[in-house]
Amino acid sequence: MSSAIVKGEPQQQQYGENPTNIRDTSHYKKEYVSTFVEKWDELIDWESRAESEGNFFLSVLKERGKRKVLDVATGTGFHSVQLLKAGFEVTSADGSPAMLAKAFDNARRHGHILRTVQADWRFLNRDIHGEFDAIICLGNSFTHLFHEKDRRKALAEYYAMLKHDGLLIIDQRNYDSILDNGFSCKHKYYYCGDNVTAEPEHVDDGLARFRYAFADGAVYHLNMFPLRKNYLRDLMTQVGFQRIETFGDFKETYHDHDPDFFIHVAEKEYVIDEEE
Repeated sequence: MSSAIVKGEPQQQQYGENPTNIRDTSHYKKEYVSTFVEKWDELIDWESRAESEGNFFLSVLKERGKRKVLDVATGTGFHSVQLLKAGFEVTSADGSPAMLAKAFDNARRHGHILRTVQADWRFLNRDIHGEFDAIICLGNSFTHLFHEKDRRKALAEYYAMLKHDGLLIIDQRNYDSILDNGFSCKHKYYYCGDNVTAEPEHVDDGLARFRYAFADGAVYHLNMFPLRKNYLRDLMTQVGFQRIETFGDFKETYHDHDPDFFIHVAEKEYVIDEEE
Protein backbone atom coordinates (compact mmCIF):
# COMPACT_ATOMS: atom_id res chain seq x y z
CA MET A 1 0.00 0.00 0.00
CA SER A 2 1.34 3.44 -0.96
CA SER A 3 2.17 5.80 1.86
CA ALA A 4 -0.19 8.26 0.17
CA ILE A 5 -2.95 6.45 2.07
CA VAL A 6 -2.27 8.48 5.19
CA LYS A 7 -3.42 6.92 8.43
CA GLY A 8 -6.41 8.75 9.81
CA GLU A 9 -7.16 10.56 6.55
CA PRO A 10 -10.78 10.35 5.29
CA GLN A 11 -11.44 8.16 2.26
CA GLN A 12 -14.60 9.85 0.99
CA GLN A 13 -15.27 13.46 0.10
CA GLN A 14 -17.87 15.25 2.21
CA TYR A 15 -19.87 18.12 0.73
CA GLY A 16 -23.12 17.84 2.63
CA GLU A 17 -26.57 18.29 1.13
CA ASN A 18 -25.72 21.43 -0.86
CA PRO A 19 -22.27 20.99 -2.48
CA THR A 20 -22.46 24.27 -4.39
CA ASN A 21 -22.72 26.14 -1.10
CA ILE A 22 -19.22 25.02 -0.12
CA ARG A 23 -17.12 28.07 -0.96
CA ASP A 24 -14.44 27.99 1.68
CA THR A 25 -10.68 28.32 1.19
CA SER A 26 -9.83 25.63 3.76
CA HIS A 27 -12.19 23.01 2.34
CA TYR A 28 -9.60 21.70 -0.17
CA LYS A 29 -8.07 19.67 2.66
CA LYS A 30 -11.30 17.67 2.81
CA GLU A 31 -11.46 17.33 -0.98
CA TYR A 32 -8.06 15.70 -1.46
CA VAL A 33 -8.95 12.49 0.34
CA SER A 34 -6.42 9.66 0.08
CA THR A 35 -8.43 7.64 -2.44
CA PHE A 36 -8.64 10.66 -4.78
CA VAL A 37 -4.94 11.43 -4.38
CA GLU A 38 -4.08 7.83 -5.27
CA LYS A 39 -5.86 8.31 -8.61
CA TRP A 40 -4.58 11.84 -9.33
CA ASP A 41 -1.73 10.70 -11.56
CA GLU A 42 -4.21 8.92 -13.82
CA LEU A 43 -5.61 12.37 -14.50
CA ILE A 44 -2.24 14.06 -15.07
CA ASP A 45 -0.39 11.26 -16.93
CA TRP A 46 3.20 12.33 -16.19
CA GLU A 47 4.61 11.21 -19.53
CA SER A 48 2.00 13.04 -21.61
CA ARG A 49 2.17 16.10 -19.35
CA ALA A 50 5.94 16.31 -19.77
CA GLU A 51 5.56 16.06 -23.54
CA SER A 52 2.88 18.78 -23.68
CA GLU A 53 4.83 21.23 -21.50
CA GLY A 54 8.18 20.61 -23.11
CA ASN A 55 10.89 22.69 -21.44
CA PHE A 56 8.68 25.73 -20.87
CA PHE A 57 9.11 26.08 -17.10
CA LEU A 58 12.72 24.95 -17.11
CA SER A 59 13.56 27.49 -19.82
CA VAL A 60 11.79 30.37 -18.04
CA LEU A 61 13.76 29.66 -14.86
CA LYS A 62 17.12 29.01 -16.52
CA GLU A 63 16.94 32.05 -18.80
CA ARG A 64 16.52 34.24 -15.71
CA GLY A 65 19.27 32.51 -13.76
CA LYS A 66 17.01 30.99 -11.10
CA ARG A 67 18.20 27.96 -9.15
CA LYS A 68 16.50 27.74 -5.75
CA VAL A 69 12.78 27.05 -6.25
CA LEU A 70 9.83 26.71 -3.89
CA ASP A 71 7.00 24.62 -5.33
CA VAL A 72 4.08 25.75 -3.15
CA ALA A 73 1.48 23.39 -4.67
CA THR A 74 3.51 20.30 -5.36
CA GLY A 75 0.50 17.95 -5.53
CA THR A 76 1.80 14.52 -6.47
CA GLY A 77 5.21 15.99 -7.25
CA PHE A 78 5.30 16.26 -11.04
CA HIS A 79 6.93 19.68 -11.34
CA SER A 80 9.19 19.21 -8.32
CA VAL A 81 10.58 16.04 -9.87
CA GLN A 82 11.08 17.67 -13.28
CA LEU A 83 13.00 20.49 -11.62
CA LEU A 84 15.14 18.13 -9.56
CA LYS A 85 16.00 16.15 -12.69
CA ALA A 86 17.12 19.41 -14.30
CA GLY A 87 19.43 20.24 -11.42
CA PHE A 88 17.37 22.83 -9.51
CA GLU A 89 17.33 23.04 -5.72
CA VAL A 90 13.69 22.42 -4.77
CA THR A 91 11.53 22.67 -1.67
CA SER A 92 8.10 21.09 -2.13
CA ALA A 93 5.11 22.32 -0.15
CA ASP A 94 1.44 21.42 -0.07
CA GLY A 95 -1.44 21.80 2.34
CA SER A 96 -2.51 18.17 1.90
CA PRO A 97 -0.52 15.52 3.80
CA ALA A 98 -1.85 12.85 1.42
CA MET A 99 -0.51 14.77 -1.58
CA LEU A 100 2.89 15.21 0.08
CA ALA A 101 3.13 11.50 0.86
CA LYS A 102 2.28 10.62 -2.74
CA ALA A 103 4.76 13.18 -4.05
CA PHE A 104 7.51 11.74 -1.86
CA ASP A 105 6.79 8.23 -3.18
CA ASN A 106 6.75 9.43 -6.78
CA ALA A 107 10.04 11.28 -6.40
CA ARG A 108 11.68 8.25 -4.82
CA ARG A 109 10.60 6.13 -7.79
CA HIS A 110 12.34 8.67 -10.03
CA GLY A 111 15.52 8.51 -7.96
CA HIS A 112 15.09 11.70 -5.94
CA ILE A 113 14.31 12.60 -2.34
CA LEU A 114 11.90 15.49 -1.95
CA ARG A 115 12.35 18.12 0.72
CA THR A 116 8.68 18.41 1.74
CA VAL A 117 6.80 20.82 4.01
CA GLN A 118 3.10 20.91 4.83
CA ALA A 119 2.19 24.58 4.61
CA ASP A 120 -0.75 26.92 4.22
CA TRP A 121 0.02 29.65 1.66
CA ARG A 122 -1.51 32.29 3.90
CA PHE A 123 1.14 31.54 6.54
CA LEU A 124 4.00 30.45 4.32
CA ASN A 125 6.69 32.46 6.11
CA ARG A 126 5.68 30.82 9.38
CA ASP A 127 6.21 27.29 8.07
CA ILE A 128 9.07 27.72 5.56
CA HIS A 129 12.26 29.66 6.20
CA GLY A 130 14.66 31.29 3.79
CA GLU A 131 14.48 33.14 0.49
CA PHE A 132 13.97 31.68 -2.96
CA ASP A 133 14.94 32.63 -6.50
CA ALA A 134 11.55 31.52 -7.75
CA ILE A 135 8.19 30.29 -6.52
CA ILE A 136 5.89 28.16 -8.66
CA CYS A 137 2.18 27.67 -7.98
CA LEU A 138 0.90 25.39 -10.73
CA GLY A 139 -1.91 22.99 -11.56
CA ASN A 140 -4.72 25.55 -11.21
CA SER A 141 -4.05 25.41 -7.47
CA PHE A 142 -4.47 29.11 -6.71
CA THR A 143 -8.19 28.81 -7.47
CA HIS A 144 -8.66 26.94 -4.18
CA LEU A 145 -8.63 30.39 -2.53
CA PHE A 146 -12.22 31.60 -2.37
CA HIS A 147 -11.80 34.95 -0.63
CA GLU A 148 -9.93 37.98 -1.90
CA LYS A 149 -8.24 38.54 1.46
CA ASP A 150 -6.82 35.00 1.22
CA ARG A 151 -5.57 35.59 -2.32
CA ARG A 152 -3.92 38.86 -1.32
CA LYS A 153 -2.35 37.26 1.75
CA ALA A 154 -0.99 34.31 -0.23
CA LEU A 155 0.50 36.56 -2.92
CA ALA A 156 2.05 38.77 -0.23
CA GLU A 157 3.60 35.68 1.36
CA TYR A 158 5.03 34.62 -2.01
CA TYR A 159 6.40 38.12 -2.57
CA ALA A 160 8.06 38.20 0.85
CA MET A 161 9.76 34.83 0.33
CA LEU A 162 11.30 35.79 -2.99
CA LYS A 163 14.74 37.38 -3.31
CA HIS A 164 14.82 40.99 -4.52
CA ASP A 165 14.90 39.81 -8.15
CA GLY A 166 12.70 36.76 -7.60
CA LEU A 167 10.18 35.24 -9.98
CA LEU A 168 6.65 33.93 -9.43
CA ILE A 169 5.09 31.52 -11.92
CA ILE A 170 1.41 30.91 -11.33
CA ASP A 171 -1.17 29.30 -13.59
CA GLN A 172 -4.95 29.02 -13.81
CA ARG A 173 -7.68 27.58 -15.97
CA ASN A 174 -9.12 29.93 -18.56
CA TYR A 175 -12.15 30.75 -16.44
CA ASP A 176 -12.90 33.78 -18.62
CA SER A 177 -13.79 31.41 -21.44
CA ILE A 178 -15.74 29.06 -19.16
CA LEU A 179 -17.77 31.91 -17.65
CA ASP A 180 -18.38 33.73 -20.94
CA ASN A 181 -18.69 30.90 -23.46
CA GLY A 182 -19.19 27.65 -21.57
CA PHE A 183 -16.71 24.84 -21.03
CA SER A 184 -14.51 23.28 -23.68
CA CYS A 185 -11.14 21.64 -23.29
CA LYS A 186 -8.47 20.37 -25.66
CA HIS A 187 -7.50 17.77 -23.02
CA LYS A 188 -3.95 18.24 -24.26
CA TYR A 189 -1.80 20.33 -21.97
CA TYR A 190 -2.55 19.76 -18.28
CA TYR A 191 -4.90 16.86 -17.65
CA CYS A 192 -3.64 14.39 -20.19
CA GLY A 193 -4.99 11.06 -18.92
CA ASP A 194 -6.90 9.21 -21.63
CA ASN A 195 -9.43 7.48 -19.39
CA VAL A 196 -10.41 10.36 -17.14
CA THR A 197 -12.86 13.21 -17.68
CA ALA A 198 -12.63 16.53 -15.84
CA GLU A 199 -15.60 18.78 -16.52
CA PRO A 200 -17.56 21.40 -14.60
CA GLU A 201 -21.03 20.42 -13.43
CA HIS A 202 -21.80 23.86 -11.98
CA VAL A 203 -20.36 27.29 -12.81
CA ASP A 204 -21.28 30.74 -11.55
CA ASP A 205 -19.29 33.89 -10.78
CA GLY A 206 -18.24 32.50 -7.39
CA LEU A 207 -17.83 28.77 -8.01
CA ALA A 208 -16.59 26.28 -10.57
CA ARG A 209 -17.45 22.79 -9.33
CA PHE A 210 -15.55 20.19 -11.36
CA ARG A 211 -16.42 16.52 -11.63
CA TYR A 212 -13.59 13.99 -12.14
CA ALA A 213 -14.74 10.62 -13.47
CA PHE A 214 -12.30 7.71 -13.74
CA ALA A 215 -12.43 4.57 -15.87
CA ASP A 216 -13.21 2.31 -12.90
CA GLY A 217 -16.35 4.32 -12.10
CA ALA A 218 -14.84 6.38 -9.29
CA VAL A 219 -16.08 9.99 -9.19
CA TYR A 220 -14.67 12.93 -7.23
CA HIS A 221 -15.26 16.68 -7.17
CA LEU A 222 -13.36 19.89 -6.55
CA ASN A 223 -14.94 23.24 -5.72
CA MET A 224 -12.84 26.13 -7.04
CA PHE A 225 -13.10 29.87 -7.51
CA PRO A 226 -13.29 30.94 -11.19
CA LEU A 227 -10.49 33.51 -11.35
CA ARG A 228 -10.52 35.85 -14.29
CA LYS A 229 -7.14 36.44 -15.94
CA ASN A 230 -6.95 40.24 -15.60
CA TYR A 231 -8.24 40.14 -12.03
CA LEU A 232 -5.33 37.91 -10.99
CA ARG A 233 -2.84 40.04 -12.92
CA ASP A 234 -4.15 43.14 -11.14
CA LEU A 235 -3.81 41.47 -7.74
CA MET A 236 -0.19 40.55 -8.44
CA THR A 237 0.54 44.13 -9.49
CA GLN A 238 -1.11 45.52 -6.36
CA VAL A 239 0.98 43.23 -4.16
CA GLY A 240 4.14 44.62 -5.77
CA PHE A 241 5.16 42.48 -8.73
CA GLN A 242 6.65 44.75 -11.37
CA ARG A 243 6.25 43.00 -14.70
CA ILE A 244 3.82 40.23 -15.55
CA GLU A 245 3.91 38.25 -18.78
CA THR A 246 0.98 35.93 -19.48
CA PHE A 247 1.15 32.91 -21.77
CA GLY A 248 -1.79 30.97 -23.19
CA ASP A 249 -1.10 27.20 -23.23
CA PHE A 250 2.66 28.01 -23.18
CA LYS A 251 2.40 30.42 -26.13
CA GLU A 252 3.14 34.16 -26.11
CA THR A 253 0.53 34.95 -28.74
CA TYR A 254 -3.06 33.77 -28.34
CA HIS A 255 -6.68 34.86 -28.46
CA ASP A 256 -8.02 35.27 -24.94
CA HIS A 257 -10.73 32.62 -25.18
CA ASP A 258 -8.64 29.97 -26.99
CA PRO A 259 -6.22 28.61 -24.33
CA ASP A 260 -7.24 26.03 -21.75
CA PHE A 261 -4.77 27.54 -19.27
CA PHE A 262 -3.00 30.82 -18.61
CA ILE A 263 0.51 30.92 -17.15
CA HIS A 264 1.60 34.17 -15.49
CA VAL A 265 5.31 34.93 -15.09
CA ALA A 266 5.67 37.76 -12.58
CA GLU A 267 8.95 39.51 -11.77
CA LYS A 268 9.62 41.09 -8.39
CA GLU A 269 12.70 43.08 -9.35
CA TYR A 270 12.17 46.83 -9.12
CA VAL A 271 13.72 48.74 -11.99
CA ILE A 272 13.77 52.52 -11.69
CA ASP A 273 12.60 54.32 -14.80
CA GLU A 274 15.55 56.29 -16.22
CA GLU A 275 13.23 59.24 -16.83
CA GLU A 276 12.43 59.60 -13.13
